[in-house]
Amino acid sequence: VRYRDWRWQALWWHHFFLLWNTIDGQTRYTIPEELKQGSVVGPLAKDLGLGLSEIFDRKLRVASEAGKQYFSVDTGKGELVVNERIDREELCGQRASCVLPLQAVLESPLQLHRIEVEIRDINDNAPIFPSNHLYLKIAESAAVGTRLLLESALDPDVGSNSLKSYTLGKNECFSLKLKEIEGGKTVPELFLEKLLDREQKAVHNILLTALDGGNPVRSGISEITISVLDINDNIPVFEKNVYRVTLPENSAKGTVIIQPKATDMDEGLNGEIEFSFESRTPDTVLNIFDINSLTGEIILKGDLDYETNALYGIDITAKDKGTPEMEGHCRVQVDVIDVNDNAPEIVLNSPPSPVRENAPNGSVVALISARDLDSGDNGKVSLQLPKSSPFSLTPSFSNNYALVTRGALDRENFSVYNIEITATDEGSPPLKSTKTIPVSITDVNDNTPIFSQPSYTVYIKENGIAGSILYSVSASDLDLGDNAKLSYSILDSKVQDVSVSSYVYINSENGSIYSMHSFDYEKLKVFQIQVQAKDHGSPSLSSNATVHVFILDQNDNAPSVIYPSSAVHGSLSQQRTSRSSKAGHLVTKVTAVDADSGHNAWISYRLAEATDASLFAVNLYTGEVRTKRAVSEQDDSSQRLLIEIKDDGDPVRSTTVTVSVLLEDGLHEPILDLRHKTDDSHKKTGRMALYLILSLASVSVLSLVTFLILAVKCLKSSRSSGSCCMRRSDSEDYKNPNRNLQLQLNTDGPIKYVEVLGGDMMSQSQSFRSCLSPTSEYSDFTFVKPSSTTDFKDMINVLDASLPDSTWTFESQQVSIKPGQYTTY
Repeated sequence: VRYRDWRWQALWWHHFFLLWNTIDGQTRYTIPEELKQGSVVGPLAKDLGLGLSEIFDRKLRVASEAGKQYFSVDTGKGELVVNERIDREELCGQRASCVLPLQAVLESPLQLHRIEVEIRDINDNAPIFPSNHLYLKIAESAAVGTRLLLESALDPDVGSNSLKSYTLGKNECFSLKLKEIEGGKTVPELFLEKLLDREQKAVHNILLTALDGGNPVRSGISEITISVLDINDNIPVFEKNVYRVTLPENSAKGTVIIQPKATDMDEGLNGEIEFSFESRTPDTVLNIFDINSLTGEIILKGDLDYETNALYGIDITAKDKGTPEMEGHCRVQVDVIDVNDNAPEIVLNSPPSPVRENAPNGSVVALISARDLDSGDNGKVSLQLPKSSPFSLTPSFSNNYALVTRGALDRENFSVYNIEITATDEGSPPLKSTKTIPVSITDVNDNTPIFSQPSYTVYIKENGIAGSILYSVSASDLDLGDNAKLSYSILDSKVQDVSVSSYVYINSENGSIYSMHSFDYEKLKVFQIQVQAKDHGSPSLSSNATVHVFILDQNDNAPSVIYPSSAVHGSLSQQRTSRSSKAGHLVTKVTAVDADSGHNAWISYRLAEATDASLFAVNLYTGEVRTKRAVSEQDDSSQRLLIEIKDDGDPVRSTTVTVSVLLEDGLHEPILDLRHKTDDSHKKTGRMALYLILSLASVSVLSLVTFLILAVKCLKSSRSSGSCCMRRSDSEDYKNPNRNLQLQLNTDGPIKYVEVLGGDMMSQSQSFRSCLSPTSEYSDFTFVKPSSTTDFKDMINVLDASLPDSTWTFESQQVSIKPGQYTTY
């Protein structure tokens, strides 16, 4: 409880001192220990300069830093008085100075004064012996000058009050001597002054008195009883003073090593012998050997280790049972014979240094030594490395080796070589051990960047937003650090005679390719980019990859009317027809083209409005305007037709054309006049049949020739991994219409293809793409799509508007390839 109170008070005062200022000042008093309670220490109030009224008003009190409250303040007189018994030895032990610090506390205002009370020692403790009665033995044959060590007395007082001297009671045989030991202390000894005679006096009782230096002097007494023992005048004698024996270190426990023999000429107990190890025998011997106290046999009880201790010297004592006991001594020397029980050890004298992967042969990696704790051949060691290791060991001196390189290193295959070294000794049987040494390989820039694929194919829609990402190429480098840090760039090349850098740019850090502007499929369908990845090594290495960019068509072009030509220029197209026209009569033909491709270029025609919807009809695919019935006299002479032309894109785009048809009596059809028309219906039918046969024959021959060319081309390129493809390209000459199909081999650009061109301007210039894959089991020949037309105004000049009726009839009846209709053979 006092300990907790003391800690609480110390904590309280600690916070108190932090919160308030302290007035420096110090008062010191000196008092002896063991003062009675209430004894005055000093005039505290006076020394602090306080009046009696201030003692009460300012609540003068003292606080002790010790565990107990030894002092208090007499508030009536302002004196510092003893509150509790003070034992200097309890407080300060054997210290020369004993000072108790106090704090005098005043309130209003709060002040602190430091007070020190020095406690002086008084001689309140007498010397004390560890035991009041000491028993000693001495042989009667003891020689003069024999010393018997006595116990020292203790006195807790200090200074002059501590222990000073000893006195010995009166006796005839012994005197008192003082022996100085470590630390300046003295211990008493009995000194034999003359020979003893047990028959005259068998026991000597002597008083030993210890005196201190106090005033008055205090003393302590110890009674000493000395027994004189009978003479045993024959000691046991061994046959030899030194015994020698050899013992293999792998000897089994329990093996009897030797049996020394001793004899004693005395009789009775004085002649009975007990064997033991000498009292100062070290633990290294006691842990390994044991002795039979009756027979003297020395037995192996522990494990021998030649490497730890190759020689044991064992001191043997033969002691009789006489009084006093007599003993003889001999020495047994055990020589331990080495056996090969220690595996060799590999020591790394220096840590392995990192090695550059292009380090030359013979570069030193680490210094290694080998050792074996065994001796002779058992301690000879040799080191070996695996045969496949790119390192070798070069001996230097006395089992020291240098680990050096002896082959090509490749950090990309092995960034760390764990080299296993085997050490073998020459013992029988030989022992071996292994040690694995990790050797780090540092990188050099010996690997070029590798793209994830040699070429990339990118499909992007036309009319995209400028600055949008097209694709991200990526490359990797097997090296490390700056040697593997890559930068991407685009190599300069031309696209339509313009630098490719004006089309795209690339993020040098991540390989993302961005468009510089929007692309127009009708102007540019495909181009390629050469991307280079370069590392930051010294010297730097680089590699290239090709990015093929295909522009995908969007339905961004509405159909454009190319016939009637007047509709193209914005005026109303007027057509004339006879009132005698029968049902199915061809009045005119509306022709339109779409600059887009694929479904976006499939055109359909529809009669949106008409003066008389029952009189005319428009063919959905050809745009032919024909009479649905025979023209009558009641029909208006001026018929207005609004024809809507739509493509098949998403979203659908359309345009309209207005055709005015004038019904006239006895009108000679201009189209019929321009053709070499005949009234013979059999000739007209024959001509149509002839056209049909010629068209079918042309397509068949074209298909056969295309297949042969593609087969030859694909066989030539079958050694490469690419495919044999042909695609339709743009018609470049609309001014020279040709009704014959043409076969053209196009090798421009990254894709090789064959173009099949048809020059019928009424159905657009067509080219078809055929793909033959050399890696597939079957090859298909496919007409894919019509190419787009880039300039439709030029086509107006080459439009043949005077085709005979038979031709129009043939086009409407034959199975022809129209825009947006594909045929596969």
